[in-house]
Order: sequence, then C-alpha cells, then structure tokens
Amino acid sequence: MRWKAVAHFTEGTSHQHQGVVCQDYADYRVFDDDVVVGAVADGAGSAKYAEIGSKLAVEATLKFLSKISNYLQKRKKTWQHYSPPLSDEEAGKLFGKTVNYVQKKLSKEAVSMDCSIKDFACTLLVFIATPHWIAAMQIGDGFIVVHPDNSEEYQLLFQPDKGEFANETAFITSPNAVGEMHIKVIAENPKFICASTDGLEKVAIRFSDWQPFSRFFEPFEEYLRETDDPETEDQYLKDFLNSERLNQRTDDDKTLLLCLWE
Repeated sequence: MRWKAVAHFTEGTSHQHQGVVCQDYADYRVFDDDVVVGAVADGAGSAKYAEIGSKLAVEATLKFLSKISNYLQKRKKTWQHYSPPLSDEEAGKLFGKTVNYVQKKLSKEAVSMDCSIKDFACTLLVFIATPHWIAAMQIGDGFIVVHPDNSEEYQLLFQPDKGEFANETAFITSPNAVGEMHIKVIAENPKFICASTDGLEKVAIRFSDWQPFSRFFEPFEEYLRETDDPETEDQYLKDFLNSERLNQRTDDDKTLLLCLWE
C-alpha cells in the first residue's frame, strides 16, 4: 500500500500572449509511504515576483512539515496501529506555525532581494493526508477536493476565498494571514485528493452549490490507478493542461496536484 502522486502546472494563454512566466507552483512529499503532504500556490498577478513567491511558499511549507511523520508517530498510543486524526485545535496550531514559518522565509528573501514581502504575494493551499484522515488549510482561492473511500461523491473542502471585490483574494503575505486561514479535518479514508489553483475552478466546481464536477475528477483518479509511476508517466496531465479545449474555457495558469492511496 502506498501513495501515488504527481504535480504539474503550466502557464495560461493570457500569460503566454503577454510573455509572462507561470506564476503557479505545486509540489508534494511522501513520508514513510503512508503520509503525504501537498502544497499549491498561485502568485498574485499584481506582485512583482509572483512566480518566486509561489515557489518559495510551497518549498518552505514542505520543509517545515518534513518531520510530520515523527510528529504523528508520537501521537500514537501503544495499542494503536496509526495516528488518530488531528483535532481542529491541533490542526490550527500546526498550520498556524506553518504559515508563520513561510512568512519568515518570504521576509528573509525580501531583505535579500531588497524588495517588499508583498512582491511575493500568493495564495497557499496545504494538506496532510494519511490512509485514515486528511487535514487541510487554505488561504485564498483555488480548491482542494477529496474522494473518501466510503463515498461515491467528491467533496470540496473549502469554498474559494474571493474577497470582497472582484479578482480579490487573501494571500500568505497578509499580516492577518493566520486569521484568514481556513482549516478542516476529515476523519475518513481519503482515497483520492486533488488540489489546484483558481485557473481550473470554473471547469471543476459548480459555483451554484459549490459541488465538484465528478466527471472532471474521475479521469484523473483512474489515471493514477492505472499508472505505475505518475511522475514519469505524466504526458496525460501535460496534454490535458495544454489542450485547446481547456484553453478555450480558461486563460489563467493551471495546476493539478493529484494523490491516490493505492
């Protein structure tokens, strides 16, 4: 039994036409085969170094959570086979510390580059998953969708944070980022997870009732199930994210971070 995972992101057609690099970034780490940590970030279009900010935020997140397996091992009781789900309070503290660590890394880089931390503004979505539960946090828009093992339905963890005005959202660089952070813990077996930036929201989520389109996610779940090594056999994802059909529906940067417990 193991986690299969893959992350891929590409620039949108609007950025291609403007000669702007992709400002999305995503990555993951698998620890001890049964714990996966994933992070997705979308650099703000108004930020001078948006693409640097999103990459730094994801890398700092994964570095801070690199000892998560040790943390979960300590929570086991002698009679338990696995760590129980994090409580809401535990998740809040853990993700709050993560945000503070990311902000410190961004601040340090801002000093090094002689710029403002706001020049690294980006959203940040993070999840920690075991075969028995998932804990997640989100600052800004984008989405995390989970397919629990005991359900036929896909579940959207958070409604994308669009802010008070159009094209406005929360960023990790905000002084109140911890206060704007949304947290959720689901004590169900998460057999499939998909995290993405806002570039795919309109094709993956039904805004009228905030329900995921199952027909969007089912092919990716099947792809992971049938692929031995998604990291090297990723042409399917590349073709999808760069397809003309998709580009006709969204011109923004596009990201997919997929995980499957097999």
